[in-house]
Amino acid sequence: MRFSWNYFTDNYKTLFEDVDTRTDLSKKLRQRVFSLPTILFLAMTSALIISISIGLDLDWGKMFLNIKEMDPLDYLIGLCVYYASFAVRGLRWKILAQSASKSIAQPQLKTDLPSTLEFSKFILIGWFINGVTWLRLGDAYRAWSFSRRFKSTFSWSLGTLLTERVLDMATILGILTVAILSITSIGNQASNYLIYAAAVMAGLLSIFLIVMRLFGMKLAQLLPKPLFAVYSMFHKGTLDSLSIKQMPVLILLSILGWLLEAGRLYFIIKALNLELSIPMILVVSLGHAILSTVPTPGGIGAVETGVIGLLALSLPKNDAASVAILDRSITLLSVILFGGLVFFVFEILQMKMPKKLKPPYANK
Repeated sequence: MRFSWNYFTDNYKTLFEDVDTRTDLSKKLRQRVFSLPTILFLAMTSALIISISIGLDLDWGKMFLNIKEMDPLDYLIGLCVYYASFAVRGLRWKILAQSASKSIAQPQLKTDLPSTLEFSKFILIGWFINGVTWLRLGDAYRAWSFSRRFKSTFSWSLGTLLTERVLDMATILGILTVAILSITSIGNQASNYLIYAAAVMAGLLSIFLIVMRLFGMKLAQLLPKPLFAVYSMFHKGTLDSLSIKQMPVLILLSILGWLLEAGRLYFIIKALNLELSIPMILVVSLGHAILSTVPTPGGIGAVETGVIGLLALSLPKNDAASVAILDRSITLLSVILFGGLVFFVFEILQMKMPKKLKPPYANK
């Protein structure tokens, strides 16, 4: 057993503290992002989506004609609204990190916080990696990237992401409940599934936080010292980021972020010259968010079929598919394009720069 703990300790320090191996870790992540299995999965999923469309008797000609005749200005507005949400999420994450940093002993960690733009950059890169890899590895990658920039530990950074998830799921549950109660035409089964899914996610995360608050450090004392140190930083990153003083701002930013997501879908529907009620737009956009948690690259397969199914409750199925395709061109394809570009410029090229030319945080 001693060998196991030593093995864990050595690998933890190697992965998240040693600079040279950080480069190796980044290389491994890049290899996974551009791996053959990922490419094959995307091809297989595309074939599956095509098969489903055939089963639903979708008219591809009509769908692409709808897309061809879209209003490009409304589409561009939807794209801009979507990427504005990254700035809102970046600001929220910065506030969480500021609150959590107050309990860290090192003074430099409290003053060298990245800008909101950098936080937004980390989120975009994370979403890009989520879009091309399994098991949402982008979340782990952005926690690691942030820990490198912030000169903190991986587990502390991961804790701030957990708090972010709790805020997201609680906000989604609240908005979904209000939206669904405002709709009389949506099927009971579809609405129940969405509310149940959001409630389960939010409930489990909330229970986890409560258990951490009440028993986390007590139970962690039973762990070997290496694991206790890791959990202690995770504990601080999670619970210390939830500042009661900042909670109104965090809730407001969470609501704004998801309303911007709904705004994206609103302008996509407007670009196609279609009409959908505001409550239904909220249901579909937040349903998209829940389905995207499926641990396939970008939630591919689950998102497309689920969004088409929700839209088909109010729109003809060919129009619903047109909306879903155009919407995914923003939430998946553009993220892979722009996120991949940012990943390449700010991560890969930085690894190849001479050490003396790198930003100060790159060698710390």
